[in-house]
Amino acid sequence: MDHKEDIEYVESQSPAVDDDLGFTPREQRHIIHKIDRRLILGLGLLFAASLIDRTNLGNAAIAGSILVRKIGPRNFLSGITFVWGVVMMCFGFVHDWKVMIALRIILGIFEASLFPGAVYLLALWYSRYDVHKRYSSFYLLSTIGASLSGVLAYGFMQMAGLGGLSAWQWIFVMEGLLTCVIAVLSTGCSQSTELLSPREIEFILRRIDRDRSDADDEVFSLSSFLAPALDLKIWGFGLIFLCSTVVAYAMAFFQPIILSQKLGFGIGASQALTTPPYFFAGLLMYTQGWAGDKWHFRSPIIIYNALQTIVGLCILEWVSAPGVQYFGIFLVAAGANSTIPAVLAWQANNIRGQWKRAFCSASIITFGGIGGIIGAVVYRSQDAPNFFPGVMASIVCNIIILLVAGMLTVHFHLSNRKARRGTLVIEGLPGFCYTL
Repeated sequence: MDHKEDIEYVESQSPAVDDDLGFTPREQRHIIHKIDRRLILGLGLLFAASLIDRTNLGNAAIAGSILVRKIGPRNFLSGITFVWGVVMMCFGFVHDWKVMIALRIILGIFEASLFPGAVYLLALWYSRYDVHKRYSSFYLLSTIGASLSGVLAYGFMQMAGLGGLSAWQWIFVMEGLLTCVIAVLSTGCSQSTELLSPREIEFILRRIDRDRSDADDEVFSLSSFLAPALDLKIWGFGLIFLCSTVVAYAMAFFQPIILSQKLGFGIGASQALTTPPYFFAGLLMYTQGWAGDKWHFRSPIIIYNALQTIVGLCILEWVSAPGVQYFGIFLVAAGANSTIPAVLAWQANNIRGQWKRAFCSASIITFGGIGGIIGAVVYRSQDAPNFFPGVMASIVCNIIILLVAGMLTVHFHLSNRKARRGTLVIEGLPGFCYTL
């Protein structure tokens, strides 16, 4: 059977949502959009604040996913954002490198807890085929917000001398203060139940239960939390995420250098030209999120993005015209960044259980942190101006994405065939099928 039959089979297992508690389709969309306005905007602002000063390993990811369940998202996510804002302000008054290292470790712990908590929270609130465009919107909002960091830093540098502080000190103080303000404004954004009536909350819970039957709270146990570590597909999703973040981080870190040294643009022009590729990336990732949710597919998007990224890298490396090479950067930035929400959605679609979801959110973000570390070193200064090893490393990462995504897709399709025949129960739920 083909993918269309997979979709029809899954839909046949789920009664129509339109009958839920007497809500009309228009009222149902209104309820979902109420959650969007509160949840997506709030989490996007918080993550944008972290991206203003962050290149961290997900060393607190697992703790973050557990605590967001134990403490509650409103207090936990806004609280850690406020604390790291205070820590950032402290950087502006420190002159001892040992103290700065200690502060940077503390900052990394708090920042690294945010992303897995946000990913986990979004997966809880939305059904499987609503989540991709929400991940895209969240990631897009945060990326656009973070792209303003250079403008903010330039503005804060103009405060040099005020209060006896130098420019670099004012950058830390003001960005920390801005982070604290965002944390306060976002308090409650992740607690969408405050905007919903009891009947609307019941509608959301029924909707999630009908989609994947895991809306009820689960008692925490260490064994249930760690059990997903034996599920190989979890590590497949993590490897795809790692490879995508290698390229995404490398492009974010080194794009100005590539534009200047490889393409020959001036320093000012190189800084200005870094932003347009991300607007294109935002357009692509949201379009893919909409299409993926509407037609219930994920892996074709990931495979397309990997191919697009490889084409962009080849253009960047083996074409000599700067304008065409710059077009290659558009393809790379859009392909690599669009894979991030796509693989988050693919993972969220193919797992069940709240603690399994917590573990998987933590593990995939940890892989992303490792990818960020690799991405920070692939374009070495000694390889300038061509950066051939960095380009090849990026191409290899996308080849790995193609291989892993292909293997997962074949495995999921064969498992779905067995589930339809009644010879296999997927994720402990009869009738549940993988999203391809």
